[in-house]
Amino acid sequence: MSGKIRVVITDDSLIARELIRKILETDDQIEIVGVAKNGKEAVEMVSALKPDIITLDLRMPVMDGFKAIEQIMAFNPTPILVITATSFKKKQEIVFEALALGALDIVVKPSPEMWVDFSRAGGELIKKLKILSGIPVVTHLQGKKKSLKKITLPGNLKGFKVIAIGASTGGPQALLRILSRFPSDFPAGIVVVQHIAAGFTERLVEWLNKSCKISVQVAKDGQKVIPGQALIAANGNHSIIDENGLVKLSKSSPVNGHRPSIDILFSSVASVYKSDTIGIILTGMGKDGVEGMKRIKRSGGKTIAQDKESCVVFGMPKVAIDNMKIDKIVTLDRIASEIINILKEEKDG
Repeated sequence: MSGKIRVVITDDSLIARELIRKILETDDQIEIVGVAKNGKEAVEMVSALKPDIITLDLRMPVMDGFKAIEQIMAFNPTPILVITATSFKKKQEIVFEALALGALDIVVKPSPEMWVDFSRAGGELIKKLKILSGIPVVTHLQGKKKSLKKITLPGNLKGFKVIAIGASTGGPQALLRILSRFPSDFPAGIVVVQHIAAGFTERLVEWLNKSCKISVQVAKDGQKVIPGQALIAANGNHSIIDENGLVKLSKSSPVNGHRPSIDILFSSVASVYKSDTIGIILTGMGKDGVEGMKRIKRSGGKTIAQDKESCVVFGMPKVAIDNMKIDKIVTLDRIASEIINILKEEKDG
């Protein structure tokens, strides 16, 4: 992509529209080509202006953000960054339906305090928008909405194992595709780091639990890793698994710019469970998790990376593939089956 990044801003609040505009205009590589106050206007602008990316609120009059995402991804596929408030309370999990429909990522709507210093406060928004604007998107396939068959477990699988999963951009949809296939009696514990905006981890868990037979929870200090349960690292805390299989939360410095960090979780799991570990690196930007995957491999564990074709962002998996020997590189919809195959191989071996 050459020239400036062309952006359409969509929000029903005049204050929010102006604040987002002011933040983005602090970067001379960004050009605002349209400002819409509802989903209908956004759909029309995307069709007429062909922007590189669109920012989109969800709750708007005339046409809400969900319908707009459906229309845009069906007829004019364009990278979409959802910018929304965190005030959905119990219904905040509906934000993740936007990702299922084809939006790339979510950020929290800028607060009025950002008027004080656009360049400082809006830095993360600008960085994310620039990265997402360069992601190729395609017509959102109906196949992404199809339900996958639950996995039937072979009998008498090998004893306890831990599956460690790391994901970033595109991760919520990927986690859903994997975790929803596991039965309630799944014989391994699951620990997850998902890079996501502050305030959304709890809602992600609620959203996943609607479709999963296993229990999905936000990891708590002192909680034990047990079979049939997925523990997702809490915002703002590293998740470390100690020698007793208990979660320890840490406020130590970010690693690779993240807290929680995938590397921190993976390294602790490799140290404790050694060859009884399966490490999985999913779609996302950056390199977090790669060193942890190496640790898992050196400890005798198995490693799986999501392939390029099924990634929203082929960043973390690519770095892992380029820097180590991954045991399996497979499409997203094959990962759950590959996990079962590894468990079965261990039993048969």
